Amino acid sequence: MAARDYGQYGGVTRGLELVGERWALLIVRDLLVGPRRYGELAGGLARIPSNILAARLKELQAAGIIRRVPHSRVIVYELTPYGRELEPVVLALGAWGFKSLGDPREEQVITPDAMTMDLRTAFRPQVAEQLPATAYAARFGHAELLIRVDGSTLDVTRGDGPVDLAFAAGPGIRRLISGELGPERAIETGVVEVLRGRRALLGRFASTFHLAA
Repeated sequence: MAARDYGQYGGVTRGLELVGERWALLIVRDLLVGPRRYGELAGGLARIPSNILAARLKELQAAGIIRRVPHSRVIVYELTPYGRELEPVVLALGAWGFKSLGDPREEQVITPDAMTMDLRTAFRPQVAEQLPATAYAARFGHAELLIRVDGSTLDVTRGDGPVDLAFAAGPGIRRLISGELGPERAIETGVVEVLRGRRALLGRFASTFHLAA
């Protein structure tokens, strides 16, 4: 049963009844990256009260959006096929929200799962397939990601590995992704710090990941 009943009949209404409660779509967002243990979900959503997280997981399970499954001797939460159908919705919402993102407040952080989904949102496969395969190591605050682009395929994981370009950036990376700053200017102003590799490849990154603000 939905946590909220709007008393109306329609697809948008039903969708909001299922995932419109606070934190619900952020749980879905993180599970779109991959299955997560309860503690991993709680860690990625640091401000969510434990009782709210438990309630949202129960509601999403009851709606058939997520399920609990055993994985390597622990229980994880994962999206069902019905839940995975929310991916284009989440990506479209991210692109829409990017237009009014602005600068972060002091207490706001970048999480690996949030950044992974932002990269999926900004990814332009039609551009990437015209470019050589490239691997990036990106550090966004405490979020460290390995980004592999091969044709129209994007793979984003946590961890390390051989890359063509490694760089660090804060929330100001949005200025590069939006085109507000060109790659060279982003480096000159300290928005992006090249750690290793050819700095010219930051232009390839900017072409591959772009969202108009």
